[in-house]
Amino acid sequence: MRRIHPKYIRIAGIVVAVLVVLLIIGGIVAYSKREAILQSAISKAKVKAKRDYNLDVKIGSARFTGLATVAFTDISVVPYQRDSLLSVKTFSVSVKILPIIFGTLKLGDVVLQNGHLNLTSKKGVKNFDFLFKKKKDSTQTSHKLDLADLTDNLINEVLYKIPDNLSLNNFLISGADDSTRITMLAKSAIINDGKLTSTILVNDGLAASTWHFDGKMHPSDKDIDIRLYADGKKVELPIIEKKFKVKLNFDTLTTKLTKVKSSDGETQIFTYCAVRNLLVNHAGLSTKDIVVPNGSIDANFFVGSNYVSLDSSSIIHLKKITANPFLKYTLNPVKIYEMKIRTGWINAQDLFDSFPTGMFESLEGMQVAGKLNYNLNFFMNSAHVDDLVFDSWLNNQGFRIVKFGKTDFNKLNKTFVYTPYENGKPMSPHTIGPENPEFTRLEDISPDLRNAVMTAEDPSFYRNKGFVDESIRKSLATDFKTKKFTRGGSTISMQLIKNAFLVRSKTLARKIEEILIVWTIENTRLMSKNRMLEVYFNIIEWGRNIYGIGEASRYYFGKSPSELTLGESIFLASIVPRPKAGLYSFQPDGTLRPGLHGYFNLIGRLMAGKGLTQRDTNAYGFYSVRLREGLRRQMAPIDTAVVDSLMQQGGENTGVGVEAPVYEEPKRPNFFQRLLGKKDTSQAAKVEEKIKETNEMIKTRIKQEIEAMKTDYKLKIDNVDTAGRTKKEVKEEKKRLKQEMKDKEKDMKSRLP
Repeated sequence: MRRIHPKYIRIAGIVVAVLVVLLIIGGIVAYSKREAILQSAISKAKVKAKRDYNLDVKIGSARFTGLATVAFTDISVVPYQRDSLLSVKTFSVSVKILPIIFGTLKLGDVVLQNGHLNLTSKKGVKNFDFLFKKKKDSTQTSHKLDLADLTDNLINEVLYKIPDNLSLNNFLISGADDSTRITMLAKSAIINDGKLTSTILVNDGLAASTWHFDGKMHPSDKDIDIRLYADGKKVELPIIEKKFKVKLNFDTLTTKLTKVKSSDGETQIFTYCAVRNLLVNHAGLSTKDIVVPNGSIDANFFVGSNYVSLDSSSIIHLKKITANPFLKYTLNPVKIYEMKIRTGWINAQDLFDSFPTGMFESLEGMQVAGKLNYNLNFFMNSAHVDDLVFDSWLNNQGFRIVKFGKTDFNKLNKTFVYTPYENGKPMSPHTIGPENPEFTRLEDISPDLRNAVMTAEDPSFYRNKGFVDESIRKSLATDFKTKKFTRGGSTISMQLIKNAFLVRSKTLARKIEEILIVWTIENTRLMSKNRMLEVYFNIIEWGRNIYGIGEASRYYFGKSPSELTLGESIFLASIVPRPKAGLYSFQPDGTLRPGLHGYFNLIGRLMAGKGLTQRDTNAYGFYSVRLREGLRRQMAPIDTAVVDSLMQQGGENTGVGVEAPVYEEPKRPNFFQRLLGKKDTSQAAKVEEKIKETNEMIKTRIKQEIEAMKTDYKLKIDNVDTAGRTKKEVKEEKKRLKQEMKDKEKDMKSRLP
């Protein structure tokens, strides 16, 4: 190896020495000027806060107390014409020297005493709304945002702003709006050598408690492990229940950040979260408290340039079971939604034992045997919603019921008493069995009725196992496009289980419980298809307080179910989704309203196509249906405008077959009529004209009702009883009446055609 000439070594040494001398001189100059530099930086920050955010920032004093430590006193931040946002009595902060050399600001020690962060929103005016104002950037280009880089930078920014050592005393955070106020006083929060301890007094005006955060904090190493708990009680905020109607509390919440890495255009965040004795109650979730004794998730988030995902390496732990979830949301060039769940083979009893308490009451205490394996695959491209992919299956090996729990599903195979509920209240009980004279055996029900109802509600009833994936897939696509739940996917099996075992509350828990019961009954062959259909016809509602086909056929037509004609059968099939509107299908003379003409043709053609009836050019019995004469007198005074509005209101039981349209699509004039400008005088045109007239009547009537309602409420608001009430209580009562008036107006307008 060739040796370096000593002359070059001497030259290199001289250069290094000169650089060191220059650095030392620069450091001395900077140190001597640091106070001036600090004051200049503070002045610039104040000007910037005033110019960009309209904030008045004041600092009593600011000075260096060490090489890289600055102490501040009497800090205040007040937004223009808003409540004070922040005040701090004393605050000192030091920064790490080495990271600064490489262009990164890393906090070392932070000491804060006697501070107050005040967040207010009163009469729509927020003292923190400047945070949401977007700065105008004249240099902005069409460069696409890279989510991976943004996430990596954001994490580093946040973690580097967490000091290595923290001493915080008496720092108050308060929040208030027009009706509520909450305070969180951090009596102490200390980070010492990576160990976090804190004591926080929480009061939301409804309850007071003491919270604690403790654990491990090594933000520079991306290693965080902290837990939250309360003294002698659960962690809860009653104000959340008051404002959002959500009851939420838990014993302990643990969160961990274990690793963050960025490579190949992807930022990966590895976390862990666990909760003990989580209690949740919300009207849309369940009618009862749902309790999760212990649950956790190893959540691994992967963020790419245009997507955010929960990776399939994540693991959900719930009591005795585990599952691997996968979620992915792609933002561009089009929005794509993906979800997968797999459990692998697990003991069936472990699954049933792991259901959260209070969620599936009818399954509680059930003992089963065998193994189960669940898989879900969902994919939707928002540009091609109709091509949505939905596959959900629960495979089993030797699954069987050893012992029923709170509910004996086998009761459907024998005589039982069914108690229907309306608005949560029990109605008159009905005996489902031969002991009831209205009970009708399946073989005594007209074949036309059986076929019409199955065609409308569940065409593949005898072939499916309680579910029709294609129908659920179409329902999801339709619901996404309409941005609301407009299409259902309930099979006859699901409708039967809902009526026989479950309350009518529209909750997520009830729907999942319904699915589980159907799967259990279908996969253990607990009931034959014929028995399911027989009970279904005898248990479902066919009109206001009309239950069972025996009662329904006599109520509408004065005959037994075996005597029903094809037309009468199609009519009865049409009211299954909306039974309480059954009478409104008829005109005062007992004939059917024209709006059902198209439905009869549709169901009739579908039945004929399967060989279940003969082809018919006369609307498959539409014109021969007559309401029982004794009921026609009840129809005479009914306003047709109200009738049309009621007929347009759907029911909950939208099956997997055909949904009854209200009106037949009117025929368009033919070529010669359009060419010669002749008026279409066909029956369809007359019906269309009648529809238009009726719709105008509906609009006029509803508008009159709205005006009358508003007048009535304005009178109530102006004459609120003030006796024994404070000004605030009177104001709240007026506010409640105004909101009630708006809600009623919205509901009435929703009935407009």
